[in-house]
Amino acid sequence: MSRSYTSNVFLNFPIDAKYRSIRNAMVFSVYDCGFVPRCALEIDNSGEVRFDRIQRLINESKFGIHDISRTELDSATNLPRFNMPLELGVFIGAKRYGSAKQKQKNCLILDIEQYRYQTFISDIAGHDIRSHSNEPEQAIDHIRNWLNNASGRITIPGGSEIRRRFRQFESDLPEMCEAIPIELDELTYNDYSNFVSAWLREN
Repeated sequence: MSRSYTSNVFLNFPIDAKYRSIRNAMVFSVYDCGFVPRCALEIDNSGEVRFDRIQRLINESKFGIHDISRTELDSATNLPRFNMPLELGVFIGAKRYGSAKQKQKNCLILDIEQYRYQTFISDIAGHDIRSHSNEPEQAIDHIRNWLNNASGRITIPGGSEIRRRFRQFESDLPEMCEAIPIELDELTYNDYSNFVSAWLREN
């Protein structure tokens, strides 16, 4: 798929193994809806400052999905990680203060519980926060419905069909990995994205 502003969806999510099932559902559903997921993990360039990379991806993306569900304290530092709220703030700021093109931005904010954000990031009150309850298929439904409404496209399949295809893809993935070969737990973000894109082209 071509990467263009109106097809790019910036993904802002926790980067840890516990979140991987939601991340995978997010990547699959964005692709299956006909859009291109963009994420800082897609670029492995030590010569580029990570925050510069994030700002560039936000600039290139009309749409954004921001999961602010990771609020637990880090076991090593006993502090929370604020990357997700920071990137959400940059995205909202680009929409508010950017060019006419940037003002077209549209985002989906996800959390574990719908109103939990009020206790730790109350300034985003007024935004429509969606709860995925740590369930990948709930995240798929939210992403599908949001992209359908935000884009106005009439080619986006229903949530039940995307969920069915996601389950089938996950079932097929071990065999796809074996053909390379690569272990499931070795898959990078780009590996997974490439498998999703190739599978959808064939199915």
